[in-house]
Amino acid sequence: MSTDPLWRTAEASALAEGRQVGALIRLGRTRRGWRQADLGRRLGCSASTVSRLERHGTGDLGLLRHAAREVGLPTDVLATAIGLTEAAATTVAPSGPRREEDPLRRRTLLTTAGVAGTIQLPAGIDDALAAIPTSPGGAAPGPPRLAQAQALFDAGRHARLLEALPTLLAEAHAATRTGSRTAYATVSSCYSLASRVLTKIGRYERSRLTADRALTYADLSGSALATAEASRELSIVLRHQDQPKAAQRLVDRALTAVERTGLATQAQAMAYAQMLCTTAYTAARAGDRDRALTLVREAGRAAARLPDQPAAGAVFSISPAAVTLYEVGVHWAVGDAGTALHAGRSLHPAQFSTAERRARMHTDLARAWWQWDKPQQTADALLHALRVSPAEVRDRPAIRRVADDLINRHPRTVGARELASALGTRARAGTG
Repeated sequence: MSTDPLWRTAEASALAEGRQVGALIRLGRTRRGWRQADLGRRLGCSASTVSRLERHGTGDLGLLRHAAREVGLPTDVLATAIGLTEAAATTVAPSGPRREEDPLRRRTLLTTAGVAGTIQLPAGIDDALAAIPTSPGGAAPGPPRLAQAQALFDAGRHARLLEALPTLLAEAHAATRTGSRTAYATVSSCYSLASRVLTKIGRYERSRLTADRALTYADLSGSALATAEASRELSIVLRHQDQPKAAQRLVDRALTAVERTGLATQAQAMAYAQMLCTTAYTAARAGDRDRALTLVREAGRAAARLPDQPAAGAVFSISPAAVTLYEVGVHWAVGDAGTALHAGRSLHPAQFSTAERRARMHTDLARAWWQWDKPQQTADALLHALRVSPAEVRDRPAIRRVADDLINRHPRTVGARELASALGTRARAGTG
C-alpha cells in the first residue's frame, strides 16, 4: 500500500467513493508533475487515450492497474473506485455497478463477443460479470466451497461448474466485507477458477474479465501466490487473444515475484515451477524456441524436488510428470512433433491425480500425433481422452477442431466413427 498521504485526503476519498477512477489517475499524474503525454509514454498509449481515461474511465482493468501503478494509486483505493470492495473502513464505499462502463452495455458485449463454444453459458454468468455479484445470504465461500468448485473442474464437469460460478463469486464477494487479506485471496482464486474454465471452453472475452478481477483482488491480498495464479490465467487469455508480448511480460513479472519469496515453502516452490512452465509455453507460442526450451528445462530441475502427487487443494498442482507434459506442449508449439512425442514417451495416466490432467495428457499427445500427420495414433489418443473426460475433447475448441478434422479427412481411420458419434459430428466424404 502507498504511504503517500495524498490518497487518504478528503478529495481522494470523495473521488473513490464517487467511482471517479479517471479523476484519481489525473490526481496522481498531476501530483508527479506529468503531462498526459508523459503518462501515455509510460503506459504505451497516446495522450488522447490518457485524456479519455481521465475523463471517462475505462473497462480495461489491465490498463487501469498499469496507470494506477505509474501514478502511485494504491490498489485498495483503485478497487474502491471501480466498485470491487465493500465498506471495510471509512474511505471505502459500498460496492455496486461500475460507473465507468454501463452494465447493460457490458451485458451486450458479453452476449455478442468471444468465440462460440459448445457449452451454452447459463444466463447467470453474464449477470455476474456485468456487475459485481451480491449474495443475499451474506455467506462466505471458505476453502471447502472453493474446493468443491475446483473438483468440478478437475472432473471435467464444465457445465456444472459454470452453473455454480455466480453463487460462488457472490459469496466470495460477501466475505470481502471484512477487508481480510485472506478473503481477497479467496475471491481472487474464485475468479481465477472462473477464468480457467471460460478459457478452456473458448470464451476468451469473458475469461479476460474474470482474470482481470482475479489479479486486482490478488493485489489487494498481498499474496505472491494469488498474484501468480491470477497472472497465469490472464497471460493464458492474452496468449489466446494474440497478445504474446503482453502475456510474456505478465508472467515474467509474476515469476520474479514468486522467486523473491525465497521458495522456502513447498507451495512457493510449486508456484515457481508452475510459472516457469507457463513462461516456457508462452515463449514457445510466441516463436522464441531457445528461451522456451531453456525455461522448461529449468522447470524440470525445479520440479525434481517436488512430490510425484501434489497435495489436494494446492493452489498450484505441479509435479515432475506435469512438467514433462509441458515439455510435450512446448515442443509441439515450436513445431517439433517428433521431439514432443519423444518427451512424452514415459508419461502414463497414473502419474496424474485428476481426470482433467489425465485427459490433458492424451489430448496433448494427440496434437503432436496430428502435427506429425499420424491419424491413427491421433484417433487413439483422442479416444483415450474421451473415455477419461469427454469434456476435454468436446468443450475445448482447439481439440474439437483436431477431432473434427480427423473425422472429415480420415473417416476410415479406426475409431473415427466412435469419435464422430461421441461428439455428434457428421463426417463429410474423406480420403480415408
